Amino acid sequence: MSAPVQRGSIARWNQTMIPTTREAPADAESPSHILLSRAGYIRKLGAGIYDYLPLAWRVIKKVSAIVREEMDAAGASELHLPVLLPIELYAGTRRDRDYGDLLFKINDRKAGTYALGPTHEEPITELVKGSVSSYKQLPINLYQIQVKFRDEARPRSGLLRGREFIMKDAYSFHMNVEGPGGLNETYDKMYQAYSNVFRRCGLSFTAVEAESGPIGGSASHEFMVNCESGEDTVLRCPASGYAANVEKCEIGARPAPSKGYFGGDPSGVMEEVHTPGCPGIEDVCTFMKVKPGNMLKSVLFKVVSSAEDLAKYGEEYILAVVRGDHDVNEGKVKAAAGVKAIALADPAEAIKKGFAIGFVSPRAAVGKPGVLLLVDREAAVGFDDAAGKAKFWVTGADKKDHHVKHFNWVRDLGTDPLAAEAHQPETHGTGGLKGGNKYMMVADVRNAVAGDPSPRSAGAKLETSRGIEVGHIFKLGTKYSEAMGLAILDDKQQKRPVIMGCYGIGVSRTMASSVEQNHDADGIIWPAAIAPFGVLITIMKHDAPEQTNLAADLAEQLAAAGVDVLIDDRDERPGVKFKDADLIGIPVRLTLGDKALAAASVEFKLRSSKDKGSLVPIAEVVAACVNAVRGNG
Repeated sequence: MSAPVQRGSIARWNQTMIPTTREAPADAESPSHILLSRAGYIRKLGAGIYDYLPLAWRVIKKVSAIVREEMDAAGASELHLPVLLPIELYAGTRRDRDYGDLLFKINDRKAGTYALGPTHEEPITELVKGSVSSYKQLPINLYQIQVKFRDEARPRSGLLRGREFIMKDAYSFHMNVEGPGGLNETYDKMYQAYSNVFRRCGLSFTAVEAESGPIGGSASHEFMVNCESGEDTVLRCPASGYAANVEKCEIGARPAPSKGYFGGDPSGVMEEVHTPGCPGIEDVCTFMKVKPGNMLKSVLFKVVSSAEDLAKYGEEYILAVVRGDHDVNEGKVKAAAGVKAIALADPAEAIKKGFAIGFVSPRAAVGKPGVLLLVDREAAVGFDDAAGKAKFWVTGADKKDHHVKHFNWVRDLGTDPLAAEAHQPETHGTGGLKGGNKYMMVADVRNAVAGDPSPRSAGAKLETSRGIEVGHIFKLGTKYSEAMGLAILDDKQQKRPVIMGCYGIGVSRTMASSVEQNHDADGIIWPAAIAPFGVLITIMKHDAPEQTNLAADLAEQLAAAGVDVLIDDRDERPGVKFKDADLIGIPVRLTLGDKALAAASVEFKLRSSKDKGSLVPIAEVVAACVNAVRGNG
């Protein structure tokens, strides 16, 4: 027996705050910011802070309802945690330092310090610590939908990067990774639940591999709304379906240079060039008339692991070198070096160490204890196989406002990098050379780009697209449970830290992302599932009883069928009403006018269609609307 249809709602334009405008706010740049503002969905109250007007709040509630249904179906339980969090919660996890200026902090009248929660790992861990004492109570998955806060330095794009936003965050707790009740089981359920959420919201999306969590493996996925205006780059393999964000994306096997890494004679005598006022690669290329692919870009990182790790790995700094047309990938640098955490080196500190920041060359690592020289494969080339001659390299001169050309790895590092057989890397691994005060490795340390070999299908090339992150699931492992003392007895009566997973959806971000993906020059085009209303009934003459009575009757029938209806009963010209109808983006518009009513019909128009609309008999129009809103017509 099917469940009864939930009755839809009926609203009138004159009784609903919908302040449409023809002009967007001066600071609005992204389509969602422009259209949500113009269509009367949101209003800016302060930098990165927005009012959600009635239409927007209806969308938020519909997205939230879909999220709740899928989370509940996956076995999660909803709760609500405080927004105001004692700063002491962050003491063990160091997140007050990790978040830095992004963390909103306030003081109460007794000088106590609190944070406005950006996410809730610490309070949820504290809650479970005080509520769960046996492995028999696990697994458990808890979630909430709540306002979050981040003190963005430059809020922009409306709801896409604000200082206050609505988010669903969930946290799961387990004794094991594998097996029934393990983290992997819940992770897979969350992956499916997220896929269901965004599919039901009517979004075209891609689940991409992201930076792995501490457990390793493919321990993190981002859900990206496919959108050319998106800030994030997604790389895909068209043959295998593999997809990853730029921070995570692997690069397939490439042939080693014919003369080996670093091999080949110099392209010429090294020549120093004065390059004043050239702070970046493009400036140098223009000044010296060279291509970015002939530049060597050197980026200095400081190892910020614990003293124990520093003693273990030995490096204090990592000098990563890539081609000038490539970007260094911090995650790959960490993985290749085998360290847990790095950060861009502080310029003042690095200068004291002997690095001319902005003009650093690979030679800067020579003779400096505790410095790892990490060279990307495409940069570790001495002979250009494509050109059939010595590779021409330009790099910094290790002094301000100077560069050198005709750099050669073997000649200019002072030691033959090929002298140690062990340094030669395999196509899938890394190789290193330790000698004196120098330690050199060749590894993949750059971001993947379009045209790179696919890591999953031989012969295929990676392709790029743009996206907006709306969801992220990842395996936290024991980071928070160990820091906060969440450990319980397992079935062998051994006390172990609890294993955690974390799963977030940007609810307000999902609304904005839908607009980024679904709009045209006239306004928003809502997917029916999350539209504020399914049908807009436009009355041509607000004081004509035949039209107003029919509008009320049709609205009642549609509401009984489970469709939300908005009646435009304003005393406005038809042109204004039609423009506003396109702007606010309701999926179906019914127009009640004298000409159509004379034919016992109403004008039926889909917002997603470029057609002008068609006349549908009054007796059939409710069924047509229901089919359209439910995706059957």
